[in-house]
Amino acid sequence: MTVEEMRGKTVEELREELVTLKKEQFNLRFQAAGSTLENTSRVRVVRRDVARVLTILNEKVRDAASAA
Repeated sequence: MTVEEMRGKTVEELREELVTLKKEQFNLRFQAAGSTLENTSRVRVVRRDVARVLTILNEKVRDAASAA
């Protein structure tokens, strides 16, 4: 998902995306611990996607607070 697609989503959609990414991150950690992880680069991609979603969420919350 690109940053432009993320910015087009609502706060609730971004929170749902964050939950999904956190679950995937959790599963990837278990796979890595059990030596069953096939695509090790996916851990890095998911971690960065979580950071992107959190950044955009914070921007939207900050903009909403300044508008009020």
